[in-house]
Amino acid sequence: MPGSLGEHHLQERYGTSTRARAFYDHQVLEHLSERMQTFIERMDMVFIATADRTGQADCSFRAGPPGFICVLDDQTLLYPEYRGNGVMGSLGNIAETQGIGMLFIDFCGDAIGLHVNGRAAILENEQVLSAGPLPEHVVEGLLQQGGRRPDRWVRVDVAEAYIHCAKHIPQLARRSDSAQAWGTDDQVRKGGDYFGVKHLPRPWVDATPGPLLGTWRTEPGETRERVSG
Repeated sequence: MPGSLGEHHLQERYGTSTRARAFYDHQVLEHLSERMQTFIERMDMVFIATADRTGQADCSFRAGPPGFICVLDDQTLLYPEYRGNGVMGSLGNIAETQGIGMLFIDFCGDAIGLHVNGRAAILENEQVLSAGPLPEHVVEGLLQQGGRRPDRWVRVDVAEAYIHCAKHIPQLARRSDSAQAWGTDDQVRKGGDYFGVKHLPRPWVDATPGPLLGTWRTEPGETRERVSG
């Protein structure tokens, strides 16, 4: 049965078990159907949800030309990670727990969404190149130099995939014709200090740093010590 213990408990509590079971039986798959694969391959954006070992959650956003989320097969996705702000919030959570939730939404076409949940792993460029046959645009990306060359990749092993219904998805009339600044390091093009927070106080700035001890896993069965000052 798909779903978490928590959602099954609440289904019983609020009397939605029958409706939920119908959704599981009719809309949830443990792989990507052909239509789901085609949908992903034409998407140019995705929302990414992750959480660390303590349950602290993070939601992020990835975008690129259609096909930047690469469908390797009906159980496997691959997407690039480019040079960013260096925080690596999503990747850090993936390194700890491997859990990932992806939400694709077509705002400008069918006004429909697709959830893909699964397990994620961080791959270096060399690992991707040696993994076997790859789509041409993935190989081209790996061989590029400069800002548009991925720093690394994320492989997603699909655990479940299901529709996000259309009734509350806004239908955007058109896209902007302005050119995307893919790979830029220009602070203005990246948004600069749009929210005016650069010089606001932070509680950690003057705090005395201390060690953070723990463990994380980068692959199933692999455990490494984490020490940070």
